[in-house]
Amino acid sequence: MGFALSDMQLISPEFESRGKIPARYTGEGEDVSPPLAWSGAPEGTRGFAIICHDPDAPLVKPGAYGFVHWVLYNLPPDVTNLEAGTSLGTAGHTDFDRSGYGGPMPPGGHGVHHYFFWVLALDADLQAPPGLTLEQFLERAEPHVIGMNRLVATYTRD
Repeated sequence: MGFALSDMQLISPEFESRGKIPARYTGEGEDVSPPLAWSGAPEGTRGFAIICHDPDAPLVKPGAYGFVHWVLYNLPPDVTNLEAGTSLGTAGHTDFDRSGYGGPMPPGGHGVHHYFFWVLALDADLQAPPGLTLEQFLERAEPHVIGMNRLVATYTRD
């Protein structure tokens, strides 16, 4: 399937699609991951992954752009929601140069940034090791993606 949107749905009880991320889930607040829930996973799903990426960040690196805020994988197929500040799954490495969630913290005066929260349904239990970068995780995961969708939210700092 590659990276094509599917019928899966991803929501957060804390913000609407295209809505503002509450400060609690940002670098200016408690910096905890927001609660998320998903539905509509395709038959044959054996695991899930969550990614949060800011394509508006003024960061360009070889083969990539924007800023990676969260890479979370090895979520079992019976998990369809995450509580705020979840400890489920395996944390990957972010552009904050650490593992785990790092909330929005765009440069002041840089305008509105869009945060793409992605859920990926995988047809395999990857048992990927901790600390993979987004690129390393996607190398392993891409052949196994059978469904995906996103929730886009915004944040800005004056």
